[in-house]
Amino acid sequence: MDAGMPGALKIGEVAARSGLTVKTIRYYCDEGLIHPIGRTEGRYRLFDDSIEQELALIRNLKAMELPLLDIQKYLESKRTGICTCNSLKETIASKMHGIQKKIEDLENLSTELRRVLLSWEDCGGTKQPESSIHQEGC
Repeated sequence: MDAGMPGALKIGEVAARSGLTVKTIRYYCDEGLIHPIGRTEGRYRLFDDSIEQELALIRNLKAMELPLLDIQKYLESKRTGICTCNSLKETIASKMHGIQKKIEDLENLSTELRRVLLSWEDCGGTKQPESSIHQEGC
């Protein structure tokens, strides 16, 4: 395919728009996560506008620490419209549960730290100026 494809984006343009590196986009292509719509005469990969949404989705799924194989299965199911991804659904539900648990743990930690600060009693030691990192005597 030639560079004259209407609306086609070269890999550098996709990288600039997505905030990902060209190397990362090539890797995703090599792993089968994304597919170029063609190549220029110079063999540059070309993509259509939908690539931005796919890369954003990949970024979100990776943030959930999903393995690339699961991400690939999900993307293929989404592209074909045929859902064969019960295990992925379970994985995502499990990740959601894990995230909720982390939020609860952080809220409990925040509550405990707030309690410690509210009940804080100075030890009576010599204090450094506020700009100092360490305090003596505590």
